[in-house]
Amino acid sequence: MSQARILIVEDEDIIRASLRRLLERSDYSVSEAGSVQEAEQNNNFGEFSLIISDLRLPGESGTELISRATGVPVLIMTSYASLNSAVSAMKLGAVDYIAKPFDHEEMLQRVGEIVACREKELGAALASSEGADQEKPCDDGEEGFCGIIGRHPAMRQLFNRIGKVAPTDATVLIQGESGTGKELVARAIHENSQRRSGTMISVNCAAIPETLIESELFGHEKGSFTGATAARTGLIEAANGGTLFLDEIGELPLEAQARLLRVLQEGEIRRVGSIQSQKVDVRLIAATHRNLHQLSSETKFREDLYYRLKVVELRIPPLRERGSDILLLAEKLLQRTCEKMDKPLYAFSPEAMVAISQHPWPGNVRELEHAIERAVILSDDNIVTPENLDIETRVRQILFKSDANELQDGLTLEDYFQRFVLEHQDQMTETELAQKLGISRKTLWERRQRLGIPRKKANS
Repeated sequence: MSQARILIVEDEDIIRASLRRLLERSDYSVSEAGSVQEAEQNNNFGEFSLIISDLRLPGESGTELISRATGVPVLIMTSYASLNSAVSAMKLGAVDYIAKPFDHEEMLQRVGEIVACREKELGAALASSEGADQEKPCDDGEEGFCGIIGRHPAMRQLFNRIGKVAPTDATVLIQGESGTGKELVARAIHENSQRRSGTMISVNCAAIPETLIESELFGHEKGSFTGATAARTGLIEAANGGTLFLDEIGELPLEAQARLLRVLQEGEIRRVGSIQSQKVDVRLIAATHRNLHQLSSETKFREDLYYRLKVVELRIPPLRERGSDILLLAEKLLQRTCEKMDKPLYAFSPEAMVAISQHPWPGNVRELEHAIERAVILSDDNIVTPENLDIETRVRQILFKSDANELQDGLTLEDYFQRFVLEHQDQMTETELAQKLGISRKTLWERRQRLGIPRKKANS
């Protein structure tokens, strides 16, 4: 495989030289420029696997490279003082952003993921270029795929795999933590399959009582058990010709697992209380947040069913592993929530954006969505603060420690605080400044004292 080529666009010589040495030690071929104009004059963008550019450059902004280097991923370097601009860069099509000063290991990891994803996309495009063109029922836009928002390389890889497996009839096992969007992935597979004109039926196995699960899935005959006053079609039969999505399949009882295995092996079902089997044509997509391999070793899940399910296994990364996708998602969810509640478009305060990017989000996208909905309801105006999101305490503990062991991110935010106050205090009152920063007036005063920032004259 040829050596991946990377273009660095950075006007600070020390940073540019340091980044070049870091990348060359990892066997990348590196070119460099000090501005967008210099990069354009001296390079053919199409030769590069990745462009790494500072956001603020002399002359034109680094975001100009996104449109000029069409098809080449652009990684934007920025600082917490420019979080709003970073989100704007993502909306313009930047593949990701990384905060300065960056950790070397993190930079190499991001670069490796982006380059690998780029090479896979080029390989897939080359392989399919000889085939007939076919319109995709679910278009892959700039911000995601089939309603799934994401630009992180891990998400791009997921989208790529969905595109490959969807046209087949292969059984798919989706692995992901609660709240990551497993049903959205299942829906994307169905909408891009040959069965898209058929029905997709979704079943949460954990939500159906164990005594009813077999009847719900396979149907029953009249009189087959107490209360069965009429024959009933099961959900598998109802999905005939389409797709059946079984969420939380790890909760399926062992007896129901045996019956499901027969569906996969023989393509037929038998209703509860019936002696007759009938053929069904159903594609199965299963999902779980549990470790099915471990459950099978503990005899809590059938091993033969496990291997039948994981013909193709897709992993959805948790939100905390998706980098700048968090802010991209937050912006989109805020817009949707305001529209749903018939409110004007709200905005995140700078500190709220930092809070969102730092929070671990154990409940993933679902937790983020609920936090934003709560914030819109409780906000006194159209600015969402960390207090509205109810994640302020943790962020302040981590980012605003004032002891000798203060974190670098905290130092960066203090620099941002100082710059923001000095730039805006002539146009804003103390209340407005505190509101924009997502803090109280008392906290604003305390930071002024600690950083030696004089308060503006009290004549306004």
